[in-house]
Amino acid sequence: MIRIGLLGSGFIADTYADALRDVRNAELVANFSRDLDRAREFGRRWSIADQYDDIERLCARDDVDLVVIALPNEAHVEAVGIAARAGKGVVCTKPLARTGDEAAEIVRIVREHGVWHGYAESSVFSPNIAKAHEMVAAGAIGEVLTMRAREAHSGPHAAHFWDAETAGGGALLDMGCHTVESARHFFGKENPVTEVFAWGATMVHGDKTSGEDTAVALLKFAGGQLATIESSWIEKGGMALRHEFVGTAGRIVTDTSNTPVWGFIENPGGYLVEKADAETGWVYPVPEEARAYGFSQEMRHFVDCFAEGRPPSETFDDGLVVNRIIDACYASMRSGVWVKLGAES
Repeated sequence: MIRIGLLGSGFIADTYADALRDVRNAELVANFSRDLDRAREFGRRWSIADQYDDIERLCARDDVDLVVIALPNEAHVEAVGIAARAGKGVVCTKPLARTGDEAAEIVRIVREHGVWHGYAESSVFSPNIAKAHEMVAAGAIGEVLTMRAREAHSGPHAAHFWDAETAGGGALLDMGCHTVESARHFFGKENPVTEVFAWGATMVHGDKTSGEDTAVALLKFAGGQLATIESSWIEKGGMALRHEFVGTAGRIVTDTSNTPVWGFIENPGGYLVEKADAETGWVYPVPEEARAYGFSQEMRHFVDCFAEGRPPSETFDDGLVVNRIIDACYASMRSGVWVKLGAES
């Protein structure tokens, strides 16, 4: 049994707690929030025995093997440092950091202390993407040439995401980190991104954020492939998450926001889907969100890898590459030209 300490009490922490219920060899033994009352409420909701408002005290416990970080972007470096110094394995939510330099510091920390690490990029674990990847790996559409991926909704849950200066960026950092890693997953991590071009603007939410609420980026790979990624905080009606892969022998489309349940309702019927925006009218609830979006699958993978002492398929090294690519995209937004990346990306 792998015993886990969970840091955070917001939406993503709830999602991770839900996902961990599907992991047969994991047990949530402690949780942290800066507000102890929130930590206690979170613990009651998920039947967790012990609560803390001090990360060091949680990480000092002998019965915590693995620390899962579900904190705002600006808290990742400090939290990873505390867990690593305590000798704990660490899983960190996306994006790994606010910038490539911060991500490099996180990688330096875990290497210095020799601790196991997993980058919680859920998109590559979602059932739709996993099936598409299986088909691509089997040669179903020949050589993959292009990918177009789009993630959109009406804006973040938590206020801290709207503060672009503190969070490190806007919609591209928040959502583009998913689709950048999807592209690396399908085109091969040994096939680096060499050049990027990006556009971004604040089209709707200028009263909330100084960051971009809409962005488009083009990623060129060393093998000649092209990924187009779109990130948006301006679209109403719930989550939109679509991938299109074109190859020399066909194409594959995934749409994680598609659901077998839909209807027209005049009265609210309970929780529908992340960022639904409306409780009545035409609704498209997503059953088992934690599983549909890949959170359960990634947590099961991380716990199994940690228990067996082997690296997971997504590590902090991957998170670092994603941050470097997004840094280059922001540089392109500012300059209006293509930006080349170093060999490490």
